[in-house]
Amino acid sequence: MGKRLIITCMKNEGPFILEWLAWHRSIGFDDFLVFTNDCDDGTVELLDCLAGHGVLTRMDNPYLAMPGGLNPQKGALLFASDLEQVKAAEWLLVSDVDEFVNIHAGDGTLDALFAATGEVDCISMQWRLFGNADVDKYRDTWVTEQFDRCAPVFCPSPIQAWAVKTLVRTTGGKWPCGRYKRLGVHRPIEPGRGATAHTVWVDGCGRPVLDKFKQEGWRFGTHSAGYDLVTLNHYAVRSAESFVVKRDRGRVNHVDRDQGLAYWLRMNFNMERDTSIRRHLPRAHEEHARLLGLRGVKTRHAEAAKAHRAKIRDLLAREDMAAFHARITSEEMRLLSRHLNLLDRAQMNAGPDAVPPEIVTRVAQVPDLLAV
Repeated sequence: MGKRLIITCMKNEGPFILEWLAWHRSIGFDDFLVFTNDCDDGTVELLDCLAGHGVLTRMDNPYLAMPGGLNPQKGALLFASDLEQVKAAEWLLVSDVDEFVNIHAGDGTLDALFAATGEVDCISMQWRLFGNADVDKYRDTWVTEQFDRCAPVFCPSPIQAWAVKTLVRTTGGKWPCGRYKRLGVHRPIEPGRGATAHTVWVDGCGRPVLDKFKQEGWRFGTHSAGYDLVTLNHYAVRSAESFVVKRDRGRVNHVDRDQGLAYWLRMNFNMERDTSIRRHLPRAHEEHARLLGLRGVKTRHAEAAKAHRAKIRDLLAREDMAAFHARITSEEMRLLSRHLNLLDRAQMNAGPDAVPPEIVTRVAQVPDLLAV
């Protein structure tokens, strides 16, 4: 069996690394390539400790030394394409630390997913956006256990709701992505001759994707939407305090776009509850315990969590960040997160100041059906 490799970029993700790593190791990924960018929260120290135990490979992101003015993520992927570690993998996935592959087929492992889909070259997994579940304070506990409120199954807006990440089988072609020439953030890109005709590509329900998607695209439409076999749980906001740190850190792909009020509005879905990932958490906790048992790992994780708390304190001492935190934890934003289907795409993109006051007044009168 060939390697199943995840390629990721990280900047100040220290407190969240071990859970994400344990989860994906528990479902069948066995290799990880991590590019880091200017971390100051213990991320590098924890990753290097894990690398010393053979758990993963960490590299400084070389994007600044590369021609073309590439952003951190695209620079890292271009560089990765030439690495022997990437060429040796049978399956590749480009994924972030706030994304969890949630397989519903069989025992929830990659083997079960591959058995359910049959002989395929690509499996595109659709995001399901998970909100903060009204959690304000950062706690050093598992993201997958804290946050269970999310977008509805049918959620065509915002456009990010049906974005995908793609498992790519590298065999069947001469390039790192099989019949595709390059690694992309959401899917393999630059199809070679015959890629559309010969690539077997399915969605999260195991159905063939449209031919036009084989050529280009980063999100699904109504034809391919669905989560029957696999969901990519996307915990884009986590707690309100951790989101303040995320906003300060900046983005790895769209580096010129602020993760401000509009981002929080359209990514903080608390409309439905999905606990499906929890059925396989015991297996992940066993793997987590094994990782914590490696020399130095527990200490490095604790240091990263401590640094995260200190960063939260420092940021909330600033007037601008305190005001931002107060806004995202306001009753207005809490109510909107339960009824985002009432907003159009323009309002989501513009942010809460574009939402008519009568919408907030109306949703305040609706009982919270998910209240515990």
